[in-house]
Amino acid sequence: QVQLVESGGGLVQAGDSLRLSCAAAGRTVASLNLGWFRQAPGKEREFVGYIRRDFERTYYADSVKGRFTISRDNAKNTQWLLMNSLKPEDMAVYFCVASEVFTTNADDYPYWGQGTQVTVSS
Repeated sequence: QVQLVESGGGLVQAGDSLRLSCAAAGRTVASLNLGWFRQAPGKEREFVGYIRRDFERTYYADSVKGRFTISRDNAKNTQWLLMNSLKPEDMAVYFCVASEVFTTNADDYPYWGQGTQVTVSS
């Protein structure tokens, strides 16, 4: 079992940056692929990006590509989501996830954090 806890959410203005953290407990995440999803009010859960366990390759949704960066430190059992040039449409609850597979499908991630709110004012 893996427990994931996000932190770092908050209220920012459009154009600002914010970094979310996700700390894992229960087992090492070195063997897992890590990622982020988000969910805005009234909308479906949306894939944001993932970072693979092998060579730390990353993949992002088109909506955040070039603005968001995922990184990880296996020694700290932690991953981060750096969000630059935030837009009002980025406002959502952000969830960190972990899985044996790398995928954009939320159903394939068995481990989820509780979520952290990101609010972007225009």
